[in-house]
Amino acid sequence: DGKLYDAYVIYPKNHTNEADFVEYFVCQIMPDILENKCGYKLCIYGRDIYPGEDTASAIEKRMQKSRRLIILLTHQLINCKEHAYDQHIALYNALIQNDIKVILLEMEPIGTYEKLQESLRFIIKQQGTIKWKEQHTAQPQSSNSKFWKQVRYHMPLRLKSS
Repeated sequence: DGKLYDAYVIYPKNHTNEADFVEYFVCQIMPDILENKCGYKLCIYGRDIYPGEDTASAIEKRMQKSRRLIILLTHQLINCKEHAYDQHIALYNALIQNDIKVILLEMEPIGTYEKLQESLRFIIKQQGTIKWKEQHTAQPQSSNSKFWKQVRYHMPLRLKSS
């Protein structure tokens, strides 16, 4: 299908205390489980977009070469007044062009979704979120946990290379 990545990961990139775990989750735990243990290929900002590249066009190109979008929902992402460029492009591609599926990971209890932008509320209403619970932090590397099984269910089928 011409895609290079199984999923493009969108997460808050500001450095605050709660973002430290999210950053660790995105840069360490997700690649360990989804890439090393399950054989998927992720595109992660800061790892797969190189210094000196035009960020906006690089993000757009990487998303177009991805089969899924994984958006990590956190209070920081929700309360951010300026929504990240990658989030705008992602939601446009998912909802308007309808050419990419979105996986929403709720990394902390969000409560009501009123503060979310309408497009995210629409996706949540249609398919819900996968909730990261505190007990997962004890064994985050267990690819057989309910959380990771749900994530894999929403990921594209792994094609066997011939």
